[in-house]
Amino acid sequence: MPELPEVETVRRGLAPVMEGRRILRLEQRRADLRFPLPDRFAERVANARIDRLARQAKFLTAHLSTDEVLVMHLGMTGRFTISGEPPGAFHQATGGTIAHDHVVFHMEGGETVTYNDPRRFGFMELWPAATFEAYPRLKDLGPEPLSNGFSAAYLDTALRGKAAPVKAALLDQSIIAGLGNIYVCEALYRAGISPKRLSRSIPGLRAARLAPAISAIIAEAIAAGGSSISDFAGTDGALGYFQHRFDVYDREGQPCKRCGGMVQRIVQSGRSTFYCQSCQR
Repeated sequence: MPELPEVETVRRGLAPVMEGRRILRLEQRRADLRFPLPDRFAERVANARIDRLARQAKFLTAHLSTDEVLVMHLGMTGRFTISGEPPGAFHQATGGTIAHDHVVFHMEGGETVTYNDPRRFGFMELWPAATFEAYPRLKDLGPEPLSNGFSAAYLDTALRGKAAPVKAALLDQSIIAGLGNIYVCEALYRAGISPKRLSRSIPGLRAARLAPAISAIIAEAIAAGGSSISDFAGTDGALGYFQHRFDVYDREGQPCKRCGGMVQRIVQSGRSTFYCQSCQR
């Protein structure tokens, strides 16, 4: 599933052709994705101007001149293309077959923005701007890793007394918004913390290592993607993205970059976890 840095990279790629421009026409090629698409979707967004294209955690939010907010989530395999080119190249494969092009935005300026999703785990919803703070999928999220609300002190409070493994706790969006499997593995490695360690053992010195590791990983991943596409129209969408810097993720059986030992993979809550047993305690 795309994580915060990937979604931010997509937002930066879409902004030049969507933000401040009108949706001249929307093609809806099926009735639903993960959930039914909004009632009268094409009619409600036709000729609406996207005043602001934002991101909250793993969600894209298009604030429309019609006083509605279009919320978009990529799910597991969703991606956007701009007139056929993707705004970013990511570690996880995404869709590409035209049969899976489900929603097409025809934008003022001539570009088309197409949403493709083979597994249809993504979704799009419209919500009134006046009550957007109550939007149920966002209102209970924890702080983002680069926000003022996230710190070692926050982790101390959030994890204190919790029996779940720290890997599971960090994937809980109500604790930290936007983190996913890739960057949790990387942050735990950088902080020298075992993914099997119980959350209640993190407050204190370990939280003091973990919080800055999480923030740094996310900042570096955004920079690795976003800096290459400040003007998407002048690029081919190919990035030297953060996957080239992975220390442990998807490196099972390869040498640890610190100690030379072997990177291992275990399964936690149905998700692959990559770590170095020697470096992470």
